[in-house]
Amino acid sequence: MRQEPEALPEQPPWRAWLALFVGLTAISTSVLFIRWAASAPAETVAVWRTVFGASLLVPVAAMKARSEIREMSVREWALIAGSGIFLGLHFVTWIASLYHTSVASASALVAVSPLFLAILGYFLLQERLSGRQLASLFLAVAGVTALGWIDRSPTGQAVAHPLLGNALALSAAGFVSVYLLIGRFVRQRRSWLAYVAPVYVVTALTTVVVALVQGIPLLGWGWEIYALCLGMAFVPHLLGHGSLNWSLKYLSATTVGLASLGVPVLSSAWGAVAFYEVPSPLAIGAMGLILVALGLFIAAGRR
Repeated sequence: MRQEPEALPEQPPWRAWLALFVGLTAISTSVLFIRWAASAPAETVAVWRTVFGASLLVPVAAMKARSEIREMSVREWALIAGSGIFLGLHFVTWIASLYHTSVASASALVAVSPLFLAILGYFLLQERLSGRQLASLFLAVAGVTALGWIDRSPTGQAVAHPLLGNALALSAAGFVSVYLLIGRFVRQRRSWLAYVAPVYVVTALTTVVVALVQGIPLLGWGWEIYALCLGMAFVPHLLGHGSLNWSLKYLSATTVGLASLGVPVLSSAWGAVAFYEVPSPLAIGAMGLILVALGLFIAAGRR
């Protein structure tokens, strides 16, 4: 018999809000690690970030979810393989986007994954979209288009190929949306750890294959590069996403989703402080339009 989820408390404990804040802050630091490791190719950074992430998670899964992993069906393993491949492509394109465009633009564009997820759900799962959600989608598209127009010229910017970087960030949003969509199926029957651990192994293998196909060197870099990749695996992933998952026990998904819109803002603040990347007023307006559209979309989707 299917067990009904526990009701959320009327007054969430302060620890839930603290975990949410810590998680969002930790996730936003990803841009710092990536930019600091930019002396190595994006593919190299993606490989070691995912390899370290899998290495940190697999031993825990082997102790706590071994029996559940063993009883997975062939269909579930096929879905896990697809999920890991798309997540690997997400990491490659997301990291590469920060090599070509500003922190603010990349962070705002990769945040549109809920919109991609809604579109995929509409066409693949026949999930309906309300009028407010459709209006939010059009508003977000307008913001993305405006940001692309503003970033069309590299003149006066700290990055050389903003349009390429923006396209990579949007691709990263699309890839992670497919990963999340597949996760909907597997997570109906499996625990988070039993699902994510094998997915991260496939993710790491995917990034390795991408790097090897392109002839990207993975070894021979300074210890600083490997340390930064390890920090990326520990802080944004384990601490960041782990804190968000813990807070979901006490906070609604809508609350967490709306709060997650603060990640691009925090990432932009890191970019301004650490790399002196201050967006133009027009770019700030376009990014604000995107975030407002996302907020309206998430709020409209609340049951």
